[in-house]
Amino acid sequence: MLNFETFPVGPLSCNCVLVWDPELGTGVVVDPGDEASKIKQRVKSLGFKVVALLHTHAHFDHVGATQELQEFWDCPAFLHPADTFLVESLPMQTGLFGMKPVPTPVMLPLAHGETHHQLEVIHTPGHSPGGCCFHGMSNRGSLLLAGDTLFQGGVGRTDLFGGHWDQLEASIRERVYTLDDATLVIPGHGPMTTIGEEAESNPFVRR
Repeated sequence: MLNFETFPVGPLSCNCVLVWDPELGTGVVVDPGDEASKIKQRVKSLGFKVVALLHTHAHFDHVGATQELQEFWDCPAFLHPADTFLVESLPMQTGLFGMKPVPTPVMLPLAHGETHHQLEVIHTPGHSPGGCCFHGMSNRGSLLLAGDTLFQGGVGRTDLFGGHWDQLEASIRERVYTLDDATLVIPGHGPMTTIGEEAESNPFVRR
């Protein structure tokens, strides 16, 4: 059974999520977008060993601390290969938003359906071509780390960096809303929600 903790990092308040197995003493960091020192401190306080960094997509606010943490913990970082072009264009991304440059990390590929530290990879293109969600069972039941695919009362924008509305809508309907309604959703930004709440009332995509 997995434990988790989430907290915002960086100027865009990306939700960084720590997921760990207390019995094994190992875990992963999902979307280390910024504030590497803050992430290190929380992991140290929780007392688990980081074995991987997972990314829902490669927009700069979700990968900003990846390289520093990758080197600090000597662990691999994973990303769906359809977002490789976004890693390669990080200087352009930050420049467009007037942000300081983000170090370019080395990423290993994620694939739909595989499992990393008890989290199943669900490829959900739309916000970006390589967008992914991570699904597993936690101490609070079914858990989905949705990145910028689905928010409380919203969905990821599709007008930047390879976004595609039809793909996003299909991803949410066919791969997200098919999960149990009680599934707790941690989006890439903002408050938590549930599959049932969004499937019934999300103004952009409903079941």
